[in-house]
Amino acid sequence: MFPEEFVAKHVEAYTKKGDYVFDPFCGRGTTILQSLLMGRNSAGTDVNPVAYCISNAKARIPTKTSVIERLEELELSCARRRPEIDEEVSGLPEFFCYAFRADTLRSLVFLRNTLDWRNGDVDRFVAALTLGSLHGEMDKSASYFSNQMPRTISTKPRYSIRYWRRHRLNPPQREVFELLRAKATYRLGGELPARRGAVSLCDARDSGEMFEDLEGRVRLIVTSPPYLNVTRYEEDQWLRLWFLGFESKPTYRKVSRDDRHSSEANYWDFLTEAWEGIAPLLRKGAVFVCRLAGKDVPRKDLTENLHETLLSTFPRAYMICAPKISRIRNRQTNNFRPGAKGCFFEMDHIFMLT
Repeated sequence: MFPEEFVAKHVEAYTKKGDYVFDPFCGRGTTILQSLLMGRNSAGTDVNPVAYCISNAKARIPTKTSVIERLEELELSCARRRPEIDEEVSGLPEFFCYAFRADTLRSLVFLRNTLDWRNGDVDRFVAALTLGSLHGEMDKSASYFSNQMPRTISTKPRYSIRYWRRHRLNPPQREVFELLRAKATYRLGGELPARRGAVSLCDARDSGEMFEDLEGRVRLIVTSPPYLNVTRYEEDQWLRLWFLGFESKPTYRKVSRDDRHSSEANYWDFLTEAWEGIAPLLRKGAVFVCRLAGKDVPRKDLTENLHETLLSTFPRAYMICAPKISRIRNRQTNNFRPGAKGCFFEMDHIFMLT
């Protein structure tokens, strides 16, 4: 992910108010929200339900009153349905009993079964808040529901249970609805955008079909595709996917066949197809900003191959300036496998798509 400042710099440089900014790999929705806050229109896609839920919650922010009222309604309903919820909780794998206190897990299961995050703005916002607190470092913050886990990824069940047993760790006491109300009050108490964006749960290659109304209107792309052979998002986010209705164990390639590429050839073909998908949306002279990295890929090759993927769709695409290289200091790997080899550098590229 990249910070708000990264988006703001490019939005300010290459667009004016009212222009459209697009992100075909939305992730946490930084491009979407920052563009809206700066008076631009924004839209995007993501194939992962976790990313879609979070980014679309930022694109279509509900009022604080509507969220608080919905949370109060949900809390009352959860109390009334305790017997049936307890029955479902008893059928979950043992991981969940180690990961959450019984009352916390009961509330999470209820929310999992009740929230219409695909269709309702308010429910989606509540789901996004829950995803943000679902797991994390309980020794550093009281805002996480789980036993000790990384905030960025969901560790595997067997590993987690062994770790908790070895360190004699028990899940913390957390009042789910109380915490969500506090988070909603905080998140909705600051600056909110006047405009609303749009995010589609789909493959980036289908962007043109999903946003036909934006044909020829997008002035700026700010995005960061999955890095080459670095992270398998579906496995790494399996617990958050469970909360959104998926399986109660890690899965692989049930969300997307392109979740992680270990083959360079397949990876560059994938990006080529992604740029073909967004091509119908771009206006003449659109600017393309991309943060990219890959495991064991020389920097020169990374830049040259990215350029080649663009040239197949935009034959006169050229770099506006030399790529900016930055070191990845807080790698996800460091959270659970200190010293592991991985991806250490990111590269920012800016192209003019003539």
